[in-house]
Amino acid sequence: MKKIYLVSFAMMLAIASFSQDDKKAPSLGISFNMKDFTTPALIKATSFSNATKNWTAFSKMTPGLTVQYFQGLTSHIDFMGGLHGCFVDYPFEANTGTIQGQDKFLLELDANVNFKLLTDKHFFSPYITTGLGSSMYTGSYFGAYYILGAGFQFNLGSGTFLNLQYAHNIGVTDLVTDNMNYRVGFASPLKDKAEPKVAVVPPPPPPPAPVVEEKDTDKDGIVDSKDKCPTVAGLAKYNGCPIPDTDKDGINDEEDKCPTIAGTAKYKGCPIPDGDNDGVNDEEDKCPTVAGLARYKGCPIPDTDNDGVNDEEDKCPTTPGPKSNNGCPELKQYNFEAKAIQFAPGSSDFTKSATAELNKLASILADHKEIKKVSIEGHTDNTGKADKNLALSQKRVDAVKAYLVKKGVDASRLTVQAYGDTKPAADNATPAGRAENRRVEFKVGE
Repeated sequence: MKKIYLVSFAMMLAIASFSQDDKKAPSLGISFNMKDFTTPALIKATSFSNATKNWTAFSKMTPGLTVQYFQGLTSHIDFMGGLHGCFVDYPFEANTGTIQGQDKFLLELDANVNFKLLTDKHFFSPYITTGLGSSMYTGSYFGAYYILGAGFQFNLGSGTFLNLQYAHNIGVTDLVTDNMNYRVGFASPLKDKAEPKVAVVPPPPPPPAPVVEEKDTDKDGIVDSKDKCPTVAGLAKYNGCPIPDTDKDGINDEEDKCPTIAGTAKYKGCPIPDGDNDGVNDEEDKCPTVAGLARYKGCPIPDTDNDGVNDEEDKCPTTPGPKSNNGCPELKQYNFEAKAIQFAPGSSDFTKSATAELNKLASILADHKEIKKVSIEGHTDNTGKADKNLALSQKRVDAVKAYLVKKGVDASRLTVQAYGDTKPAADNATPAGRAENRRVEFKVGE
């Protein structure tokens, strides 16, 4: 077997030295394939001569289909790529520890070089082939192999060939078992061969016409009969007209970097740039590298108190506060606990904890003059009638305001709003819920 492969290699070298005319056109082929694992195994186990006496019958081989691509590299050497598929119970080598028990899909992809004894002009040409390939079995097992083989091609005309091929796939990796492949198929060019162009000999030129001196009114070197602007001097490249100014900005197209958009000489015929693409040109934009709005001269909406809420959305634009409170500060950030402002049931009398917390709020407002307004909102539980609860919540917020004013808070900084039992914060069905609903809420604003 080794002698056969050595002879094949010598033939490859000899064929490669032939001329490089008449290369095969890019072609696509399809073949019927019979795959034989048994004969290579027999050759390994015994000898080639013994295998020839017990060669596997076609009925015991695995059928499959092959799609091939051919393209001539020289007149005697072709590239051949193949995609092969079949369903087979793959006979993995024993040392791999892999055993299959049913037919599954085997996909093989390979690239080969065919060395032909004769060019494609001949009806019949034998060739030998070699290449490399890879295989995928069931999508889980991958391997690589090299290929040695031979074949016969028969020229059927118009670039179509009948191919009889033999390929011996020899495993390079453990998960590839040696196998032999026998194929018969056809290949045809992907596009028709171009017809040779017939040279047309032009007739001899007519005799030259008598020279007639033509008029050039604008003296630009272009006679009036060929001058598109015969009374205005211009250039030959513009058919005797001046250099055009397409956008009518006073800068001719050869000097204009933006010939279809009117601009200024300062920017070589282009409009004043707008670096941040905010619609305000850089000469008027106070923030030329940051997108903004025209009403702020090209700058973003300001954030005066630097709290991350822009002034157009900030309810307290000069006093920092979280976005969750519309940019206004929250009293809880000063350790004020509004829930501590509690009242006795049916009364506007403070609890002891409420009095202490109101004293804390008075101190906070005295220390933080930036808090311009505080809205005091009163709520009750649902005990009793709604109108009485509304009146009670009004008494409670009035009592809170009066207490804070008494503690030195300017009354103009305080507003009150009574809601009665219309906005419960907890379930009125429980004593704890009703206690929580008897509350006063404080909201900072400007």
